[in-house]
Amino acid sequence: MFSAEVKCLDICATANDIDQAVRESAAALMARQRPDGHWVFELEADCTIPAEYVLFLHYMDERDPDLEKRIGVYLRDQQAEHGGWPLFHGGDLNVSCSVKAYYALKALGDDPAAPHMVRARQAILAHGGAAASNVFTRTLLALFGQVPWHAVPVMPVEIMLLPRWFPFHLDKVSYWSRTVIVPLLVLMACKPQARNPLRIGVRELFSVPPEQVTDWHTEPPRSNWAYFFRRLDKVLQVVEPYFPKGLRRRAIERATAWVDERLNGEEGLGAIFPAMVNAVQMYDVLGVDPGDQRVVTAKKALRKLVVEEGDRAWVQPCVSPVWDTALACHALLETGDEASMAAARRGADWLAERQITDVVGDWAAQRPGLASGGWAFQYANAHYPDVDDTAVVMAALDRVDSVRYHDAVQLGAVWLRGMQSTGGGWGAFDAENTHYALNHIPFADHGALLDPPTADVSARCVSVLSVLGAKCKDPIVRDGVDYLLREQEADGSWFGRWGTNYVYGTWSALAALNAAGLPHDTLAIRRAVDWLLSRQRADGGWGEDGRSYWDGEPRGEGTVSTASQTAWAVLGLMAAGEVDHPAVARGIDYLVRNRNAEGLWDEEHFTAVGFPRVFYLRYHGYRAFFPVWALARYRNLTTGNGGPVLHAL
Repeated sequence: MFSAEVKCLDICATANDIDQAVRESAAALMARQRPDGHWVFELEADCTIPAEYVLFLHYMDERDPDLEKRIGVYLRDQQAEHGGWPLFHGGDLNVSCSVKAYYALKALGDDPAAPHMVRARQAILAHGGAAASNVFTRTLLALFGQVPWHAVPVMPVEIMLLPRWFPFHLDKVSYWSRTVIVPLLVLMACKPQARNPLRIGVRELFSVPPEQVTDWHTEPPRSNWAYFFRRLDKVLQVVEPYFPKGLRRRAIERATAWVDERLNGEEGLGAIFPAMVNAVQMYDVLGVDPGDQRVVTAKKALRKLVVEEGDRAWVQPCVSPVWDTALACHALLETGDEASMAAARRGADWLAERQITDVVGDWAAQRPGLASGGWAFQYANAHYPDVDDTAVVMAALDRVDSVRYHDAVQLGAVWLRGMQSTGGGWGAFDAENTHYALNHIPFADHGALLDPPTADVSARCVSVLSVLGAKCKDPIVRDGVDYLLREQEADGSWFGRWGTNYVYGTWSALAALNAAGLPHDTLAIRRAVDWLLSRQRADGGWGEDGRSYWDGEPRGEGTVSTASQTAWAVLGLMAAGEVDHPAVARGIDYLVRNRNAEGLWDEEHFTAVGFPRVFYLRYHGYRAFFPVWALARYRNLTTGNGGPVLHAL
């Protein structure tokens, strides 16, 4: 299937073919630009999110039968041949996702005796039933009275009152964990029951009645810490009801104030779906008037995540306009024609206006005194600027006009440099978010409570700081490069935390090492090139699916080639000096041959990740800007127009 020596056959695209593809595909990308200069593509996750939205409407007794009907069409469309619902296209059945999808379909009116429901129920039971669900699913089931509350690990709301030196503190977990946990703590303290007007339950999904289940730990212990925390949870299950009422009241007030401060208007708490839902339900259990502006605004934020597609609808986990706009700008800057440059300038103006300079976010807990200057992922999320977005936006602004955007880029660079963690790497939202023992608490069975440094985010930071400064003469860059070299896997690849997976990580690292000025004959670069070449598929493309995040699964492999992953591989190889390699030509040919009628590419497979092994993403924009970027760079370098690839993001 794979070959390190892939030769370019006579069918490879000609220079004219490539140039035509660049022009037509860039035009199609520009046609997606919004009037104010930005791009935003749909961001799709698994069926957990639309299913939870249906159940949220039933929890609140605010049903929307028409919308529910259309979400039902989507949920049925996504049911796999194995009878359940996967975390990514073509993936294996996931119990938690399947339980929520089944529950949502039953709630919106699907007959449990219908063939698709029977298949789903049988598949879920064959995989352990609803008792095998993760903590978040069991919490939802507890809110609907389907499992006892002792099925959920104790997370006392008094956490809000703990000092920073305590082993567990909100500052020690990731931004996404914080925003989800705080309103959830109130729910877990008050233990409300969903209104559930149709009284829908799913006891049929349990192989053992839930009240008879004696062990709710669904994951094998991964360390001695896990045994310790499980014993602690048993103690808390007994003593938590006896916590002083005055202390609990103060803790709930602290949690409510925390949410109020970060509610973030119509973009929602943390600008992510689970946190938004928890916020609305928190206000509800506290008896806040439904007409209260906080509640009204929070519900609007949720509704804005709904995607309407005629007779079907689905719900996004969040939106990605800053990320999409920055990457689209890079692709168009690579094409270089007058229309593309004008579109990139409009995008850059839009991005520059969204720099966060007036809010000191949660990141300051680890970096007090550091000036704000980053960019968020979403339209607005001032408390949570994103290191990855900041690096990519800075690079785009600098490319568009280094004079016009000088101050914004320099302010961003100060923040970016200040967010480097000990050891030279960067996390996505926080520095020093490495309290790894906390990943073993029972509540964190998803293993994604933290935000430690990763190779892909660090690579983006190394790239932009190299372009702006003195490359490895800069100690920040040098430490970042050293971090990347240490993170290289034994096979020559790099892990991809936010993109699937080793193809993404390897492209990111090669781009950074090239920007930092490492010679292309550096051993780490040669090993990475060999690994990418070995993963090219027979059709000339590259493809890797979400299974590679599990131990023992093949790396860099999948069932099909994808346009975005092929573009990453080609960009990585070109950054390593392999522009003339036949494998690059075949990858380019794959992209040219597989354009759709619009001039872009079709891509059903998920090529990104929220949390490895737990939550996967399909960025609908990845099939647009990354292939345009790769084609244009190849055209430029093979015609002598590109020069050295400095902006090698």
